[in-house]
Amino acid sequence: FLQTPKRTCMTFADLGLSEKLLDAVEAAGYTEPTAIQAEAIPPVLMMKDIIGIAQTGTGKTASFVLPMIDIMAAGRRRALMPRSLILAPTRELAAQVAENFEKYGKNHDLKLALLIGGVQMGDQVKALNEGVDVLIATPGRLMDLFERGKILLNGCELLVIDEADRMLDMGFIPDIEFICSKLPEARQTLLFSATMPPPIEKLAKKFLSNPKRIEVSRAASTNKDITAFKVMTKSRAKQDTLRWLLSHDLVETAIIFANRKTTVRELNKSLQRDGFRSGEIHGDMDQSSRLQELARFKAGEVNILVASDVAARGLDIKGVSHVFNYDTPWHPDDYVHRIGRTGRAGAKGRAFTFVTPEDAEAIENVEKLTGSEVPVFGQKDVRVELRDPSQDKAEKADEPGEEKPARKSRRKSEERDDTVQDTPSKDKPRRGRSRSERDDERDDVPTDEGRDASKDRSRNDRPRNDRRNERQDDPVPAGEWNGPRPTFLDVSALA
Repeated sequence: FLQTPKRTCMTFADLGLSEKLLDAVEAAGYTEPTAIQAEAIPPVLMMKDIIGIAQTGTGKTASFVLPMIDIMAAGRRRALMPRSLILAPTRELAAQVAENFEKYGKNHDLKLALLIGGVQMGDQVKALNEGVDVLIATPGRLMDLFERGKILLNGCELLVIDEADRMLDMGFIPDIEFICSKLPEARQTLLFSATMPPPIEKLAKKFLSNPKRIEVSRAASTNKDITAFKVMTKSRAKQDTLRWLLSHDLVETAIIFANRKTTVRELNKSLQRDGFRSGEIHGDMDQSSRLQELARFKAGEVNILVASDVAARGLDIKGVSHVFNYDTPWHPDDYVHRIGRTGRAGAKGRAFTFVTPEDAEAIENVEKLTGSEVPVFGQKDVRVELRDPSQDKAEKADEPGEEKPARKSRRKSEERDDTVQDTPSKDKPRRGRSRSERDDERDDVPTDEGRDASKDRSRNDRPRNDRRNERQDDPVPAGEWNGPRPTFLDVSALA
């Protein structure tokens, strides 16, 4: 196969695109093609079959959208018979491809239809009846309309399978084979994806004729602009670890991935209770709700999006500074796509994968796929200073590595601890924090009065106070983190 290096000093005008299309690309703010675009666009314009492999975030979508616009510019539309077909694994990715066509095809007279589940069929059927040049669809809705006799595929000249590995690997093989059987044999077929495992590649070649393979980076490689870490933790400590990182790693915008939809819902509610501006997106939401939540995230109304893998593939959301794998992905390919939501278009990003003892095999599979070990997050990697450098005495008095099971209160709050009920459990940090906050709110009460009030209730509360006093520590110096110290900070990346 062809292994091509990244080209430099090339413009879109060198790729053979039309003037109208070049004007639209320039208006969108792009001047130089990415490596996959530079290598894929010319052979697509020459009507060759393509297998295009590039890491996520490098512009695979434009690699087929741009040449398709010029190819479809010549020809006539017919009712119920789309001239080209793009298959995408998720509704969000299909909608994003449609946005690309609208942006780059504004100077062309092209009609497109978007066939996705979660919305009513009426408008989709109407668009098909009027004739479309480009049909963008998810397999389920396309099969549904085909079986109802609302669409004919024998006039399709060009087929694109986007995120091909996922389309073929996650149960869509029967649908893909059925759809291809209804397409003309004399067609052009393009497959684009970030990963292409050998077994999936064999299946993909069934649908292509003498394809040209273009690989601008090693298969399953990760973006060099992404700094990735694994965080060794326990299952019950994940939420505390996540909250600590969100507060101390200069997080601007973040996507948090979980393996289960129930985890997505529960985690989002927990973050909102803790005052974070978070939203959620998962497969149980209807299409309008999912698009609305994505729009809120893109507009900055929320800066944290908790998501299942439905949002991992192909979505181009600019400015995502962090990705958190709250659960180590079950499928190693998903790791590449998840962390690929950050570090896009040359920007820098950070990715954290929480690894519990039960995830040992999963993270090992990830490292085998990417060909490199994911470094362990340690103290030297923390983005925010946890101590005030000007207070040397405070630093000397501190005992590094000591784990604090509960938050420590200020001096005045400690003098009134017996007025507050204690929760010794480590599993309820939020409740413990709220009591600490109530202690802080009462700092204006004179110390003597607080001491007298505690004496009045000492008889009833003495057993609780004894346990509380055993856990008290010295006052926290100004500028030092006074919460529970995450255990992963004691793990050295050099160990």
